Amino acid sequence: MKFTIYPAIDMRGGKCVRLLQGDYDKETVYGDSPFEMARKFASEGAEWIHMVDLDGARAGKRVNDQFVIQAAKELGVNVQIGGGIRSEADINHYLENGVSRVIIGSIAVSNPEFAEQMVRKYGSQIAIGLDAKNGLVATHGWLNTSEVTAVELGKRFADAGAETFIFTDIATDGTLAGPNVEATSQLASETGKSVIASGGVSSLDDLLALRELSSDGVSGAIVGKAIYEGRFTVKSALEAGDR
Repeated sequence: MKFTIYPAIDMRGGKCVRLLQGDYDKETVYGDSPFEMARKFASEGAEWIHMVDLDGARAGKRVNDQFVIQAAKELGVNVQIGGGIRSEADINHYLENGVSRVIIGSIAVSNPEFAEQMVRKYGSQIAIGLDAKNGLVATHGWLNTSEVTAVELGKRFADAGAETFIFTDIATDGTLAGPNVEATSQLASETGKSVIASGGVSSLDDLLALRELSSDGVSGAIVGKAIYEGRFTVKSALEAGDR
């Protein structure tokens, strides 16, 4: 299985930011233009860009979608987007404007029947985002924690036909403390599907550790703060992913 690097752009107030463990009060701004950041990542060789509408996740509606669509239409890269996607109209809005993959998160918990219907209808264009706090799935911009585990929800959607999951361990997100390799690997083995790791990547060694699990279904890694803080470049991350 090919191992893909996804440089991340988290958007809030029209800027590129990173939150510490999903805390909206612990924000660092890294750029004034999400589109220009996406252009930079594309110029460095990224084939995919991961974008998150933090305002949308909190508000339950699309807020920063114009930057996502501009990147998808103008940069010649694959874009996946999460945050604030609550309806089929939201999904269509992105897919009809060139976005490659739409991530369903909160609604997979609050309305799993609808989410399953979307998976069946749109297939590989839908990814299920499983953001876990102490193993339990968190929703609505990580402000709420559900009573369902990431593995339980993953199995349900794997049975419904989901092919791609994005797993975030909230405890590691934005911390540069290293990814939760064990939980990511467990989700891949339990669902038998492709899992993209998110949260905590701090070094090229972290990427290599995840890449070692590609034969088990760990198909990629989302990288944000490590790139913004200069731990490594997009180019070196891509090279590590291809080794």
